[in-house]
Amino acid sequence: MKITVLMGGPSAERNVSLASGIRIVLALKSCGHDVIAFDPSRGRISDEDQEKLASSAVGTEPPSLDSLARTTGGGFLPALETMPEISGAEVVFLALHGEMGEDGTLQALLDMAGVKYTGSGHLASALAMDKDLSKKLFRVAGVQTADWLMAPASVEQVEKTLGLPVVVKPSKQGSTVGLTVVKQREQLEGAIAEAWKYDDEVMIEKFIPGRELTVGILGDTALPVGEIIPVHEIYDYECKYTAGMAAEEFPAKLTAEETSEVQRQAMAAFKALKLGGYARIDFRLSPSDDAGGGSGFYCLEANTLPGMTELSLIPQGAAAAGISFAELCERIVREA
Repeated sequence: MKITVLMGGPSAERNVSLASGIRIVLALKSCGHDVIAFDPSRGRISDEDQEKLASSAVGTEPPSLDSLARTTGGGFLPALETMPEISGAEVVFLALHGEMGEDGTLQALLDMAGVKYTGSGHLASALAMDKDLSKKLFRVAGVQTADWLMAPASVEQVEKTLGLPVVVKPSKQGSTVGLTVVKQREQLEGAIAEAWKYDDEVMIEKFIPGRELTVGILGDTALPVGEIIPVHEIYDYECKYTAGMAAEEFPAKLTAEETSEVQRQAMAAFKALKLGGYARIDFRLSPSDDAGGGSGFYCLEANTLPGMTELSLIPQGAAAAGISFAELCERIVREA
C-alpha cells in the first residue's frame, strides 16, 4: 500500500511529532508498505534525514516559538493536498500533534481532496482539541470531569469557584505545553500569561490529586488501562519524553470493577466527541470524594493523535493487549 506519514508541522509539539512519525515510517516499512515521510511545513524527508531522526531524542523541553517560526515558517506548505506525496497516497498516516495537524484543519483539507487518512474526522478532531468544548460534551455523556473556568478570571473568582491548587493550560494544546500548576494566588496571573503564549483561549481547571490513568481506544475496543507514575508532580513534557522520568504500568493495578468503569467512561468520551480510528483518553483517579464525589475517575482530555514514540502510552497499552507496534500501525491504517 502507498502510505504517506505526515510528521513535524509548525506546532510546539513538532519534536514529538517527528519522533512519533519516524517510528511509524519504520514500522510500516517493516510490514512491506511503500512509505513516504513528509513534513507539511518543509516537504519530503529524505532517507538520510529519516536516519538522523530515528537516532535523535525528543528533548526535555518543547521548541521555542521563535525557533518554530524559523524552522517551519509557522504554517503548512501551500496547496498541500495537491502535492503528489498526498494526492498519490492510498492512506495518509497523520502523526502530527497540536494546532493545524490535530485540530481538524488538515482533516478538512484532506476530506475536500478525497484523501483517506488515519484517526478522527475534522469535526471530532476540533471538538477534542478544544478542552472547553470537550469537557462540556463529557458531562452531557455522563463522563465525570473536573470543574473549570476560562480566562480571564480573577484570583477571587478562581478561589471561590475552584479553590487552589488549579491547573492553568492552553485550551488547544497538548503534551502539557504552556501548563502550570498554580498553588498560590500570586502565581495565577503569570501562569495565564504563559498559557496565552500558545493559545488565545486558556483554561483554569480544578487540580485533581491522585493516580494518573490512561485508556487507549483502537476501533471499538478499549485497550488495557495504564497508570503513569511521573518523577514530577504531574506528567509534564520532560517526564513524557525523557527515559527514566516516569514509570508506566500496563495493566494498571485496579480492581476488575475499577478497570471496567474507567474503560466504560473512556469509550463514552470517545463516542461523545464522535472520534474514530483510535485515540487515548486520560484520567485522574481521586483517592477520595474531596474533588467532587462520584466514582473517583475524572476525565482530563481526549487525544485524537496520541504520541507514538518509544515512551508513548498507546503503544504500551497495545503491547499489553498482545499487539506489536507494527501491528498497531497496520491496524490504524486499516481503520482508515
